[in-house]
Amino acid sequence: MRRRFGSLMLGLGMVMTAAVLALAQNAQQGAAQKAAKTPAAPAARHDITGTWMGIPNSMISNVSAMTAWGQEQFNANKPFNPGGNNMVPVAESNDPFVKCDPMGFPRAIFFETRGIEFDALPNKMLELFQYQKIWREIWTDGRALPTNAGGSDLNAPDARWYGYAIGHWDGDTTFVTETVGMDERTWLDAVGHPHSVELKVGERYRRVDHDNLEVTVTVDDPKAYVKPFTTKPWILKWNPKQELDEQLCVPSEAQAYFDAIAGPAGKSGK
Repeated sequence: MRRRFGSLMLGLGMVMTAAVLALAQNAQQGAAQKAAKTPAAPAARHDITGTWMGIPNSMISNVSAMTAWGQEQFNANKPFNPGGNNMVPVAESNDPFVKCDPMGFPRAIFFETRGIEFDALPNKMLELFQYQKIWREIWTDGRALPTNAGGSDLNAPDARWYGYAIGHWDGDTTFVTETVGMDERTWLDAVGHPHSVELKVGERYRRVDHDNLEVTVTVDDPKAYVKPFTTKPWILKWNPKQELDEQLCVPSEAQAYFDAIAGPAGKSGK
């Protein structure tokens, strides 16, 4: 009797749960349809502050043909992500991401579209990324970019993981940036596209309306690529209630993973 009662209650609970989930799903779909029919408010003038979200673009599009140097670097990279031309097990990858090294720029802008926040200050724009709690300083005070960052000259500023960036407004709704001086150890994307210290990156953040931000990135690296190329544009959605989660790559945890899982799995697969 108890078993029958328990089975009955379990079945009833499953039916009720399914019904609640169905109602919730219908409510969400209804809200989404209503939101889709409601036009977004106009874009604010000279304002992209707030938190934005979108689908990560782990592999950049419209990549130009590589130079001999660029192809050599690309062939030496061993990505572990699905879709990589040289895909290998995690334990055999030399992706800086696996080692908990900084993701760097511009890879962060392709990867961290799940959570990006802009904060405007009087003399600069701060761009915050969810992964590793990293931020960029994009100076808007009229300064010039360094011309020899990462160069061999004794007085040249050091290359940086996230480079040196400046920005300005192009019209009322488009924020434009230029970045130079990126450390060569970083990759452009998860596939392993390389870059040199000569890399120059341009970004355009165009606020289509209040809730949509269109992003395009231009890559110019004459040492690695035959010609500059610009990615296909993608859209980030404004989400004022989004909290940037704590997503950290912890070296001790990464090492424990390699010791317990990735390393043995790689050996067994040989």
